[in-house]
Amino acid sequence: MRPLRDNALSIAFGALFVLALAGQSIAGYFENNEQLQQHGMAPLSFAAFVTSSDFVVDVAENWQSEFLQFFLFIAATIWLVQRGSPESKKPGDEGPGTDEEQLVGEHAQPDSPAWAKARGIRQTIYSNSLLLVMGIVFALSWLAQSLAGVVVMNSESAEHGLPSMTWLEYLVTPDFWNRTLQNWQSEFLAVGAMIALSIFLRQRGSSESKPVGAPHHETAISGE
Repeated sequence: MRPLRDNALSIAFGALFVLALAGQSIAGYFENNEQLQQHGMAPLSFAAFVTSSDFVVDVAENWQSEFLQFFLFIAATIWLVQRGSPESKKPGDEGPGTDEEQLVGEHAQPDSPAWAKARGIRQTIYSNSLLLVMGIVFALSWLAQSLAGVVVMNSESAEHGLPSMTWLEYLVTPDFWNRTLQNWQSEFLAVGAMIALSIFLRQRGSSESKPVGAPHHETAISGE
């Protein structure tokens, strides 16, 4: 049972993700088929729906906004601070830190990751690997959203006897940016609220909160 306990947070959110995605696919399947029937068209099979552009664009537009949120937050917290927030480094600690602070190169510990002990490009890549992966997943999700979105748009245009458009033309349409920005603004609001509210509010036992009795001005400390 120890592996389950030691990885309970990842397992819990992984399970929630699978359940939410499954629920979205089922609800979307029934909604899509209702719309098809209203237009006198044959319903799709479940497999056909979950591989359709309609489903892909809805999933991808949420994924890209989430990974953009974390990409920007990780990048911003290298150089920007918020006094009093446990989500921030302490004022004066801005920047990537020294090799000694980061335990890389000659300062690496015996059990440090191999690429942290290495020098040159391997250490550089590993030192920025979290930001790189978040950025790559965001870019791929954004690409999937845009490619699926233009297919959906052209399908709807064909139903109304309108000409189709290219991918580049779709990227400057109100439809694309409406889908994109309505997700971005909610992510930025959520992150900003977490940073600001954690200065003054507490949750006992959470690593995302300061200790209940910590002064409001204390920065970069978490509750046990």
